[in-house]
Amino acid sequence: MFELVIKNGMVVDALNKLFSPCCIGISGGKIAAISIEDIRGEQVIDAAGMVVSPGFIDIHMHEDPLREKNGMKEIEENIFNSMALMGVTTCVGGNCGMGMPDLEGYLTAIDNFGLPVNFATFLPYTTLREKIGGTNNYLANTSDENEKLKELLRAGMAAGAVGLSFGLEYIPGCPTNELIEMAKVVGEFPGRLVAAHYRSDAGGGIESIKELSYISWVADVPMQISHIGSCTAFGMMRKGLETVDQARKLGIDIMADCYPYAAFCTYIGSAVFDEGCFARWGTDYSSIEPAEGKYKGSPCSRETFEYLRVREPNTLVVAHVLNKDEVLEALAHPLVMVGSDGLLNGRKGHPRASGAFPRVFAHYVRELKGLSLMEAILKMTLMPAQRLGLKTKGQLTLGNDADISIFDPDKIVDKATYTDPVAPPEGIAYVLVNGKMVVADGQLTGVKPGKTLRF
Repeated sequence: MFELVIKNGMVVDALNKLFSPCCIGISGGKIAAISIEDIRGEQVIDAAGMVVSPGFIDIHMHEDPLREKNGMKEIEENIFNSMALMGVTTCVGGNCGMGMPDLEGYLTAIDNFGLPVNFATFLPYTTLREKIGGTNNYLANTSDENEKLKELLRAGMAAGAVGLSFGLEYIPGCPTNELIEMAKVVGEFPGRLVAAHYRSDAGGGIESIKELSYISWVADVPMQISHIGSCTAFGMMRKGLETVDQARKLGIDIMADCYPYAAFCTYIGSAVFDEGCFARWGTDYSSIEPAEGKYKGSPCSRETFEYLRVREPNTLVVAHVLNKDEVLEALAHPLVMVGSDGLLNGRKGHPRASGAFPRVFAHYVRELKGLSLMEAILKMTLMPAQRLGLKTKGQLTLGNDADISIFDPDKIVDKATYTDPVAPPEGIAYVLVNGKMVVADGQLTGVKPGKTLRF
């Protein structure tokens, strides 16, 4: 008698790329049985007509902040709830150089407060620079500042960070040799990664990929290119992917992730929108749509764009500037996995935070037939698990963590829009995290069995 049994579904064997009709028994948060015979459980999920998949792993998202409330430190759950509803069971924050400056404090708060999903984090480099007083993103560090950063970096790695993240487009004054110095510190901790938001997009995208390859090669650390779609889906995706392939042939450990949308989202006051951006993208002010505030949902004019840049620089905006066909090209590449790049500010932001994973199935698998169902699942499960070194996640095998997403492949669909970015998807019936149901019949259960993952 198992604590929970899943019956009648098509179970994904990610390692052998097979779908098999069998039962799964779960006890103690682990997969305790996989059987073609009927097995009994205290609780039973009938998954007839559905796919029983390893829980999705979001290798690139942006966590909710830690806030003070009634004298207690609490974490908002806007994006973490959205993650659970779209089948994500493990997510990785601290990306693009942005995140919580106190890693240990944030992870401890999660341990105390609880989350519906598992969480790991990169150390965010821009945030670390700010912590030592480096507030000018257009200047390089001094040698003394670099030494202070290395101390912070070693402490963060020792506290369990999965690696270090750069947001080079946000800190244009940061030279390559500074990045190499920091990446070498990551190399002192075997198995850790560097994830990087490139230095420039569009016409600067290819050189940016080459820079990341060079950093990886010199520092001898694995490099994860963040959201490659928003780097080179401007007419140069094929060349960008070829550049990644060439680096791999030279023995450089470089891969990428991509979200399934033709628009990016970030803060309007950032260096991303410095002079020359529209010429680089071949667009104008009207391609920018505020995702929050009094101008939400209306295309920018020059006046509103400049007003927000100066007066409200922390406003999230969506930039409709990518080539949608090249986004598919990226997602289909064998070295690219799915990442949401989800970022919310009080339930406002980009629909990718609530729709990225189901959108891959609905749009890119079912409608466009650009990926097979198995290919899409692998890019969300086994690939990121292996990339992160998560040996007990990403595949449904005996003894592994019971992180499971159960969905109808014919009905799964994203419902989040640029108007309503937190609308939950449809077609995801159950989501289990460490053997506990966090989603049942498409609704959050309120259970918080998520764990912090310290490396």
